[in-house]
Amino acid sequence: MEIRVLGPLEVVESGELRVLGSPKQRTLLCLLVLAERRPVSPAVLIDRLWGDDAPPEALVSVQAYVSNLRRALEPERRPRAPSRLLTRGPAGYRLDVDPSVVDATRFTGLVSLAEQALGGGDPAAAERAASQALALWRGEPYAELSGQEYAIAAQARLAEARERAREILITAAMEQGRHAEVLGDLEALTREHPLRERLWALRALALYRCGRQGESLDALRTARRILAEELGIDPGEDLRALERDILAQSPTLRPPRPDAPT
Repeated sequence: MEIRVLGPLEVVESGELRVLGSPKQRTLLCLLVLAERRPVSPAVLIDRLWGDDAPPEALVSVQAYVSNLRRALEPERRPRAPSRLLTRGPAGYRLDVDPSVVDATRFTGLVSLAEQALGGGDPAAAERAASQALALWRGEPYAELSGQEYAIAAQARLAEARERAREILITAAMEQGRHAEVLGDLEALTREHPLRERLWALRALALYRCGRQGESLDALRTARRILAEELGIDPGEDLRALERDILAQSPTLRPPRPDAPT
């Protein structure tokens, strides 16, 4: 089984999508996934499903949603047999699945693996891990919980991890000498995230390595202007040092040499 929350909720078993029912039923499953195997009380589920507009029969509805989800998650379970996956204890309902079946967990693990590989001097491994992570992304994380305050922190963490993965992917490609290949992506990313100085540094370096020194310096000037207009600050030391190195045509900016054949 695979539970996908990096976009609209999906549960996949042997390549087939499970039918998860009504929007509130789907939301309930999302809430249990978000809890990461911790129990969630019926009172919390009712509050998050209906807020101040909970109907008198809300608890009965929650019980019905749970029963339906158990059938969807374990279609082979015999009638009246206890559920292995969606359990009820003194503290509430709990989705007891291995974390690895949730795409968000695999995603963050792959991003961490990519970071470690890049820091360890293995850009090819970093590129593979980052590519695998980004392939899991289908849209807004926990889409069924969009706009809910209790989900904002988890959604923000996943969105930030995605941006790190995109930066790692580009950095890894450049460290393998493919700086021209990533120029289009860097232009798009600096438009999408104009306050991320690391992206501007990568864009300027890629342009410089393509023999476009003037455009490289122009990118840094654009970054300086945006930071001043939007935040009232100057670029950080990394961008300033890069600008000095570009003006001096420092040998440290040369593209990496390809590995010698073995």
